[in-house]
Amino acid sequence: MDTRKLYYEDCHLARFTAVVLSCRPGKAGYRVVLDQTAFFPEGGGQAGDTGTLGGVRVLDTREMDGEICHLCDGPLEAGARVEGSIDYERRFSMMQQHTGEHILSGLVYEDYGYHNTGFHMGEQVVTVDFDGEIPAEALPGLERRVNEAIWKNIPLEVFTPAPQELPHVFYRTKRALPWPVRIVRVPGYDSCACCGVHVASTGEVGMMKILSCVRFREGARLEIVCGDKALSYLRQVFEQNRLVSQAFSARVLETGAAARQMNAMLAAEKYRAAGLENRLFSLIADSCSGRGNVLHFEQSLTPGSVRMLADRIAERCGGVAAVFSGSDGEGYACALVTRNGDLRELGKKLNQTLSGRGGGRDGFFQGSVKAARAEIEAFFANS
Repeated sequence: MDTRKLYYEDCHLARFTAVVLSCRPGKAGYRVVLDQTAFFPEGGGQAGDTGTLGGVRVLDTREMDGEICHLCDGPLEAGARVEGSIDYERRFSMMQQHTGEHILSGLVYEDYGYHNTGFHMGEQVVTVDFDGEIPAEALPGLERRVNEAIWKNIPLEVFTPAPQELPHVFYRTKRALPWPVRIVRVPGYDSCACCGVHVASTGEVGMMKILSCVRFREGARLEIVCGDKALSYLRQVFEQNRLVSQAFSARVLETGAAARQMNAMLAAEKYRAAGLENRLFSLIADSCSGRGNVLHFEQSLTPGSVRMLADRIAERCGGVAAVFSGSDGEGYACALVTRNGDLRELGKKLNQTLSGRGGGRDGFFQGSVKAARAEIEAFFANS
């Protein structure tokens, strides 16, 4: 006996009663088959419904071996009449995302002739793949037209043409499909072969926002959000931007300009700091002139600056310049430089003695150590 597909008769149906036809143990829980169901099985890029059946949790819904199987976390008695309840907020969100994707894909096909080659509903965003590239400058207009279609509140048309009618019905498809073919049409915007569930009218989608468009294989991948996901995403974006506006003391719609101004100020400060660091390194190197081997500790240097200072000291000291920067608790970044020797053996010994990591060549060694300053000083005193 085929299961009656209530989800096609009324996509908004959230509660129903049904008779359990069978219940069999599966790999994870039980596979329950009903005489009728509002639970949509996974398909067409859309996840299967979840909810409850007779008080038992439905973890997923799939078509398996030609049957619509409700994957439950507990058994149900065959022949029992049970009440089913789908997780409607989740279902409605998926219908919003799916319908929004149809409108978008229909417009991309109309503008460029590209086919939708991939569609996935994630927890946060929806990804849609096309077999051609979409210019970045076209995205705002594309987004506006999708939302105009939503605001027109156009009723969807869902039908299965008769075998003799199918060849004369236009619908998006990458290949010829055997009958029966279920058509989902958004009049004026899209007509597509689809097995999924959708809203009754486009207005239920609410809105759509394109988040990104990147090159993917030989085409494009768009990230979009519709309906409740769009609202949730934009709410989070607004909250983040509110925090940025407070940090920059700028209006919410002026944070971009404030960030650019801050970046310019930071670049100027970085340039100024580099100049001061260069002067400091020269003074330190001058103080080490002719001293031979030098061990020097300096606060708050990057690994690049540690290497630069060691190189500068090595030019003047006439021996091995060893520079360390860090703390006993966090460890030290280090660089060893000499103009007239090979530091590979010394570096190897340093790694072994001071729990170090690093390497180099002839007259250069760079790395880090997990040791206290006193241990480092003792190492060089005995080397």
